[in-house]
Amino acid sequence: MSEEPTDDSSTDASGDVVRRDRFSGGPARGFLSSLAADERIFEADLAVDRAHVVMLAEQGIVDEDDAGAIFDALDEIEDAGHGDLPDGEDVHAAIETAVIQRVGQKGGRMHTARSRNDEVATCIRYRLRADLLDAVETVVGAREQLLETAREHTETVMPGFTHLQYAQPTTVAHYLLSYERALARDTERLVDAYDRTNRSPLGGAAFAGTPFDVDRERTAELLGFDSVLVNSMDASSARDFLLEATTALANLATTLSGLAEDVVIFANDGYVDLSDDYSSTSSIMPQKKNPDTLELVRSRAGDAHAAVSGLLTTLKGLPRAYNRDLQRATGHGWEAVDAVIDATEVAAGAVATAEWNEDVLAAEAGDGFSTATGVADLLAMSGVPFRTAHEMVALAAEQSADPDYETLESAAQEVLGESLSAHVDRDAVEAALDPAESVASRDSAGGPAPTAVEGQLDAAEDDLAADEAALADEREALSGAENMLREEVAEYV
Repeated sequence: MSEEPTDDSSTDASGDVVRRDRFSGGPARGFLSSLAADERIFEADLAVDRAHVVMLAEQGIVDEDDAGAIFDALDEIEDAGHGDLPDGEDVHAAIETAVIQRVGQKGGRMHTARSRNDEVATCIRYRLRADLLDAVETVVGAREQLLETAREHTETVMPGFTHLQYAQPTTVAHYLLSYERALARDTERLVDAYDRTNRSPLGGAAFAGTPFDVDRERTAELLGFDSVLVNSMDASSARDFLLEATTALANLATTLSGLAEDVVIFANDGYVDLSDDYSSTSSIMPQKKNPDTLELVRSRAGDAHAAVSGLLTTLKGLPRAYNRDLQRATGHGWEAVDAVIDATEVAAGAVATAEWNEDVLAAEAGDGFSTATGVADLLAMSGVPFRTAHEMVALAAEQSADPDYETLESAAQEVLGESLSAHVDRDAVEAALDPAESVASRDSAGGPAPTAVEGQLDAAEDDLAADEAALADEREALSGAENMLREEVAEYV
């Protein structure tokens, strides 16, 4: 049965009560509206509505029949989808209007003891935490791919570079592990951001709390949040969690951009052949094989960095508590999520499916006299001061682009005033000049020697397994909360 309209409502042609708002018209309505952009939090808002109404019913603030009617309406709205919502300033107001259209004035009781301020803050956190778990899952998958590829190349010698100059020989496994370790830290940052996102602001109302006897811990439990943000002003206005998440994503994008840049250069130098699935050709030059996907990975870092800059600029200097500027802040976070998750999948896939040209890598591993440091280290281990050994090897490098034992012997006579054999035998020097032997000698913790890399791989795989288990636990916790909320709602329907 329809209810009698109040001063702020009217009846439509069917006699149902429709909300009337004196601020619902005017030329700026479209400018104020975020309804289209809010499609991303449509499901989140329905979950928040359900949890809030369950709590209101349990607290005796809303009677059970009204709660049941509201839940029925929310089910219909969910089935119809975001595109069927009535016009409104945002998804929260539109859903409330749709509820009232279906059940009359009693539908307005859904908004008792809350504000759109704490409601939207809760919806953003609810959706963002899911996005963060998706990001973590994607990065974990990328790390697994890098580790699998590294396992295949523990003895594949390759040139190492600093300043894009030949520096020291290393291995493909050692190189890939350097990025896997960076991605492991990116995982940690995303998990930290998730932990601070997964806290409930619901019940903070506009900013000053509510006189109703609400149970904020109960709504947090029903929505799967780990805890409640105690201060109501902080709860409704804070967006530092969004900035932290966006910054963690931008950091991840920076890691990926470096990997992409390296592989683009490696492809140009013939070190690696990218799969056709991650390449394209020219519209006019049929011989071309372009690393386009990795170039786009590089550019996604710009998107993520721009999101951080836009978000910081929006948040800077805002007065406490809620300001409409925050409506524009959220989109920056979504932009970073969408840009970086896709980039992670593509970067890892490109590396995992690429073919490393081992002969080319081995042939160039010693270029630019990249074993020079190994010779200097050998002399230092035999008692020659390292700086003196450095000077001697540098002189040999000046005398030849590819110094051999004789070149080093000549430099020794000039700098040391005696033969190399006074300190090291020829076989040891020849071994130090060989890129593979040079790599094998660097077996200290974290080094590129196959024995050292095996230990790094084992440790990285242990870390990966722990992160996979933690991710599974978080997903299970959220799934459990969803089931709990569904069961509680069923009691009223």
